[in-house]
Amino acid sequence: MQKNTDLHLHSCFSMATSPDMLPENILSGCRTKGIHVIGSGDALHPEWRRMWKPFVENAYGITVVPQTEVEDSSRVHHVILAETFDQFAELQELFTPACTHLTTSGRPHLHMNGEAVASAVHEVGGIIGPAHAFTPWTSLFAAYSAPSECYGEESFEFCELGLSADSTYGAGIAEFADVPFLTNSDAHSPTPVKLGREFTRMEVAGDTPKAVLTAIRDNAVVLNAGFFPEEGKYNHTACTRCYAQFSLAEAEALHWKCPHDKGRIKLGVRERAEKLSTLAEPTVRPRYVKMIPLGEVIARVLDVSSPNTKKCAAMYCRFIEAFDNEIAVLLEVPFADLCSVSPEVAEAVVKMREGRVTLIPGGGGKYGSFEF
Repeated sequence: MQKNTDLHLHSCFSMATSPDMLPENILSGCRTKGIHVIGSGDALHPEWRRMWKPFVENAYGITVVPQTEVEDSSRVHHVILAETFDQFAELQELFTPACTHLTTSGRPHLHMNGEAVASAVHEVGGIIGPAHAFTPWTSLFAAYSAPSECYGEESFEFCELGLSADSTYGAGIAEFADVPFLTNSDAHSPTPVKLGREFTRMEVAGDTPKAVLTAIRDNAVVLNAGFFPEEGKYNHTACTRCYAQFSLAEAEALHWKCPHDKGRIKLGVRERAEKLSTLAEPTVRPRYVKMIPLGEVIARVLDVSSPNTKKCAAMYCRFIEAFDNEIAVLLEVPFADLCSVSPEVAEAVVKMREGRVTLIPGGGGKYGSFEF
């Protein structure tokens, strides 16, 4: 059975997250979005594990996979998945000597290198992969030039691309040749604009976390969906102060210092991926679908400031009532049917599907934008 999965998010215990990031709200948001499998977020936090207990079996039939994100001693972030919350209780004990805030922070910093973190994860039967691997801060390729430099003798079972990259960015990297790419939301809010904004569709033989982990190990990805990479805030090489963008050659000639305000020029995800790609023939990957959250599409069509306005929310609800969930609206419902709710929004959705979108690339920490 093909399932839409979002396997990286956070709880109300993580920094800069919404207080509404609670299990019941996350599940409700998944139902609206069209997500069938969700990561729990922050499973090393004992109170968060307790809060999930009444919702692991839920009325929506959504599979909850115990999951967390950690930062290692090189500031590399990792996504960890397991079959049970008890495995995370074991992992908490293994990590306790390397962290003083496991019971207070949703996303802990561990005084361990990537190899040691992966070893502990594998010891309890979990799987691990780099989070938002290409971003220029707190990522695998911010610190290293190859995954093996981070994980050493330990394996890693997947790679999360992140919001500034699609599958073409990693297809030319030799050490990723047999590794599945996951696209996840990294959501800090349960609103449909954030939750499931990137997802992975996989062939999963069951409704259990074990079946999901098996699908990842078997590289059963059939589709990745996510942002146009240009929308990511680190896609292009740019100044971190004024956000002026530069080519790689220009940045090197300027010694990575902005001529406008002397700010630091940060290497963009696009250029970093190009430098890392060494395969003469990139590996063949499942289809990557570029999508924009429906709320943002509607807001642009209605010319309102935010998807959270009453006017936008009302239109959004009309689409969900008519077609069940947002992913179906964005990717599957025929144009003629969409027109029954709003011809203008229908036209914008089709333009998005066909890539007929004008993109203003992000860089240096400023998100990119789009126009129809």
